[in-house]
Amino acid sequence: MPAKKHWEKVYRTKAPDAVSWYAPHLETSLALIRKVCPEHAARLIDVGGGESTLVDDLLREGYGDITVLDLSETALQVARARLGEAAARVRWIAGDITTVALPAAAFDLWHDRAVFHFLTDEPSRRRYVRQVAHSVKPGGFVIVAAFGPQGPTHCSGLEVARYAPDALHAEFGARFRLLRSEEELHRTPFGTTQQFVYCLCRMEV
Repeated sequence: MPAKKHWEKVYRTKAPDAVSWYAPHLETSLALIRKVCPEHAARLIDVGGGESTLVDDLLREGYGDITVLDLSETALQVARARLGEAAARVRWIAGDITTVALPAAAFDLWHDRAVFHFLTDEPSRRRYVRQVAHSVKPGGFVIVAAFGPQGPTHCSGLEVARYAPDALHAEFGARFRLLRSEEELHRTPFGTTQQFVYCLCRMEV
């Protein structure tokens, strides 16, 4: 099944809080974003944002230049409906992050907790990294989370890649200077745990 069709089916048939990656608030992501982008004028993109509540919390904290990108238009519609009038303050993009056209040096911060571990082939990962390098401004920040070495091998019926912090950073290369890495044990809505690894990098000028 093509990836877009798969994810449209997932988001049409499951409630937002009935998927394993759901969290009421992405506390680890929020803490990292606050640390590196304290100025609320920062330009942020949430890749694979879908139905995530991160955009709600960012708006609530005063961030005013937010882009949410997801392969699934259904997921974006759910988020827009949840936000109501506030959705007009967000830029929404439905597209494949490995092929979608993004503006050059447009973002101060790139956030992804949902996509990279699904890129199990090297060509897709290379295209993804090129997108980051193209669209994040020099000196900007990149937060990417993926399943850790003890994380699941499959998610939503799809095979995923798992990474130790060094291996995750190695996918991006020396141009992305690693500032810190963190591990998170995510508690799923079903009472199980999933290991996530976060890497925070800065684009070299």
